[in-house]
This record gives sequence, structure tokens and C-alpha cells, in this order.
Amino acid sequence: MIQLSGKDLEQLDSKGITKEIVQNQIETFKEGIPFVQLERAAVIGDGISKFSEDEQARLIHQFEETHNAISLLKFVPASGAASRMFKALFNFLDSYDPDNESLEDYLERTKDSGLRKFSEGLSDFPFYGLVQNRITEIASTKGKEVYLFVKEMMSENTLNYGFYPKGLLPFHNYKDHVATPFEEHLTEAANYAKTEHNANLHFTISPQHEEMFKKEFNSVKERVSARTNTFFQVGYSFQKPSTDTIAVDMENGPFRNNDGSLLFRPGGHGALIENLNEQDADIIFIKNIDNVVVPEALEEVSNSKKTLAGVLLEVQQKAFEYARLLDEDDHLESEKLSEIQRFLTNGLNVRFSDNFSSLGITEQVKILKDKINRPIRVCGMVKNEGEPGGGPFWIRDRHDTVSLQIVESAQVDMNNSDQVAIFKNSTHFNPVDLVCGIRDYRGTKYNLLNFIDPKQGFITSKTKEGRELKALELPGLWNGAMAFWNTIFVEVPLSTFNPVKTVNDLLKPSHQVSTTR
Repeated sequence: MIQLSGKDLEQLDSKGITKEIVQNQIETFKEGIPFVQLERAAVIGDGISKFSEDEQARLIHQFEETHNAISLLKFVPASGAASRMFKALFNFLDSYDPDNESLEDYLERTKDSGLRKFSEGLSDFPFYGLVQNRITEIASTKGKEVYLFVKEMMSENTLNYGFYPKGLLPFHNYKDHVATPFEEHLTEAANYAKTEHNANLHFTISPQHEEMFKKEFNSVKERVSARTNTFFQVGYSFQKPSTDTIAVDMENGPFRNNDGSLLFRPGGHGALIENLNEQDADIIFIKNIDNVVVPEALEEVSNSKKTLAGVLLEVQQKAFEYARLLDEDDHLESEKLSEIQRFLTNGLNVRFSDNFSSLGITEQVKILKDKINRPIRVCGMVKNEGEPGGGPFWIRDRHDTVSLQIVESAQVDMNNSDQVAIFKNSTHFNPVDLVCGIRDYRGTKYNLLNFIDPKQGFITSKTKEGRELKALELPGLWNGAMAFWNTIFVEVPLSTFNPVKTVNDLLKPSHQVSTTR
């Protein structure tokens, strides 16, 4: 057991963290986190569904016939700062002197293809006019022009875009205004996530950005409401201090700051399962803040979301019928139990042990109840076009249970050639496009914290004040935090995936507005 002082306990209490949690986290550091055991990549026909146009039309119709009678929520992780988007521009400001070097010489010296693309596409960025109108100094060279432009964007005493949350940056340039991702998420919600004329959205944000988000909402809500005939209810929450994780030194003892206090670090996006657990709706749509579209793609995106929701409603209805039957009928025959097992296998991708059929009826019922009474997630998957990140796989866990999971590369043993081969065989990529059912057949909300696999977190190496440490990330929101949900993967169009990871992504056709609205 670790020894904690009175001051340590006060620090834990202030964050809402128990001594037992800290002890468990330190044990995790000592034991290590095992790599995920990949069985095979999920593909079309084996873990991933693909629907014809007629099937999509039927599923969309099912959702549209139902959605005004149920509650809907759009949940958007939006706490990320934009600093990573502008890493190359920060480097440019630090290393370029426009008075002593031409831009071409700098680009040749640094081989910075990203900055070349940025400078060549300058006038196509959605914030071009805004930045240009603020520059008062006359540029004598192309290098000076680009330097002044970037300085106006990034400096703390100017636009300070590097400080901004990504959700409030200018993304799309329309004739009469420039839209942020926040505004585009409102527009999207009005197309598929509203009941009657009401759309509910929830954004997870950083506390220092709360007033900025509220100001943006007040600025855009009338415009978006008038255009979409929708009333918006927007909520916010922050990553909880209680989800921070303790850092340890290289001997797995608590890492202490220079003042003697314990070092805690944010637990990563997996901590947001706590925020999601506080939401309640019949259907919850989850999508990242930077994955938004211009009007030309909005219909296809909306229909894709409706298709996923239709899948959820269809399978959930059947799951509810069987769950009720298992609870209310104590004398189910083996044929009916086999029928329920087939539904779980074919409809919810649940896998059973080889000896299931040889078990007694009482034991079978117990297992079926456990398998069917779980939250359901329907996850859109796009064809893998080489994007870094996670994908859909069948895995075998430490209990020898096979299940569908979204797996990141960091969870895979890249020194194991067999595992690497399976990982590289993935045909699809996770765009973070989820539609979730979080209630049981009685309408009672599940406690989502009961469906986390704590052994799917990450241990990473960091430094603090020149000292090495180890940090613990909680199981990712759509990875280990949903490991014990029932999971359905569905292929969705590549046009639904338009993330902005670097500033140059805003130059892609999917973020260039060709029509006004």
C-alpha cells in the first residue's frame, strides 16, 4: 500500500479521488496494461454491415416515423484546443526572419511542405478576409506577407487562434458570415437530431472556454434557428477532476511536484464517459467537434446518421422484446432460448462460448440476460484511406470472450508480426460516428460506468521539469470505455468524415463552400 500524508489526502479530497482509486492506478502501473489480442479485422459480412439504397431508405423511414416520439441528443466532445492545428505556423514564427531570408529560401531550407501549401492557399482560408483586414503594415515581399498574416493569426495580443478551442475557429466562409464548427453542429442537429422543432446538444469543453462558447451561441442561434426552423437547447460540461490519473516515477511510486504535491494528469477522452453517463435520451448521437461539413454534403451526412439511428431502433426493439420475455417468463423452452441466442449473435454481434448449448436452461437464461441487457452502439465506419487511428476488429479478451471493438494502434503489440498483419488488414477506419441507445426495455438508463474495461487504458512516458514519469490514460471513450456495450458496425460514406487536424485541412474541397445559403 502507498503511504499518503495528510496533505496528500486533502489533495485527493479536493479532486474527488479516493485513496483506493489511486492505489488501483498504481497497481495498474506496476502490472502494466496488456496489449489487445486481435482475432481478425472486422470486414463487410463479418462484423461490418453494408446496406443497399433500398435498405437505407427503409431504415431512414423507420427513424423519421419514430423520431418525433422519442428524445434525441447530440453529444460533441469539444474540449480540444486548436494549438495542434497550428504547430507548423508556430514553428514558422519562431524560425523565420522575413527581413533576412526569402520565403522560398526558407521553404527550401526547412522542406516544410505544409507551410508551402499554406502560403499558396492563403486566400482560400475561411479566415483570410478577417486576418487581412487587421494587418496594417505593408508587406514588401511574399515572405513578409505570409509572416504578417501568421503573426496576426497566432500572436497572443492579436487573434490568438492558438489559444482558441477548435470548435470556435472560422471553418467555412459563406457570403454573409464565417461559420465555426460549433455553428455547423447546430445546423447538422437540426437535420437529424431534433424532435418536432427542438434540438438538444451537449458539448464537453474546457472551463476556460465556457464563456467563449456561450458568447458564440448567443451570436449564432437566431441565424441558425431562422434558417432551420429549430429551437436549440445547448448544455456544457467539463472533464471532471475526479477522472484525473496519478503520475508515477520510473519505480512506480507517486510522482511529486517540486512543492511536494502529487502530480495528477487529465485522463484523456475516456474520462468523458462520466459526462456521457450524466446525459439521458432515447438516442444519443456522438461526433467530434472538428468533423463538420459544408451544405453540399449535409443531406448525405444526415441520411447516414438517420440510417444508423434506424438500425439502432430496429435492433433495440427486438432486444427489448427478448429482454422482457427473459424477465417475465420463467419457463422458456430451449427453442426460444436458441432464438434469442441467434438474435444476439446475428443482430448484436455477441459471441458465446462453445459449451453454451450444453449448459442447463437456468444458466443459459442467466447468460442471455447478461448479454442482452446492455447499452447498444451503432458505429459508422468509413473505408480506410490511410488515415492514422483506430479501426474495427474482433478481439479476444482476458476472459477468452470474443467481441467487436474499436482498437487504436497503441493498443496493439507492434513487435508481434501476426498482430501487425491483422491490424494492417483492416479495411475500415473509425471516424467517431456513433449512435447510442443507453436505456433498457423499461426505459431505465444504464449506468455506463458498469460497462468499462479498465484494462484497455494506456500507459505513456512523459517528462516534468526534466524528470521522467509515467502517465495513465483512461480507456478511450469509444474504445475501452464502451468495451462491454453491444456493438454494431455499419459502413458509411467517406463524405461523412471531414476532420480538421491541421490548418491545411481547411483547404480540402469538403471545407470549401461553393454555394451560399
